[in-house]
Amino acid sequence: MLVSVSTSESVAELMRVVKANSSRWVPEQFPDHRRFGWQAGYAAFPVSWSGSADVTEYIAGQQEHHRRVSFQEEFRTFLQKHGIAYDERDLWG
Repeated sequence: MLVSVSTSESVAELMRVVKANSSRWVPEQFPDHRRFGWQAGYAAFPVSWSGSADVTEYIAGQQEHHRRVSFQEEFRTFLQKHGIAYDERDLWG
């Protein structure tokens, strides 16, 4: 998702609302996904306004991109690029 969040809003509250609403909406709209559920955590990375077009383009091509690079590999790269320490055991539940 690419969203603009006001400085008076928290990313945690945004994600709580997105997860709650989509957890109801997905099974209603896509009966084959009755068991849809979110993982416990999430990650948010800041993007400057000037970089939003690049992110929009990335999102549009994400399905094709992940045929070449796994989500797990890419997520580790994001964490490393942003200097975020992590324990592999905590990432994938």
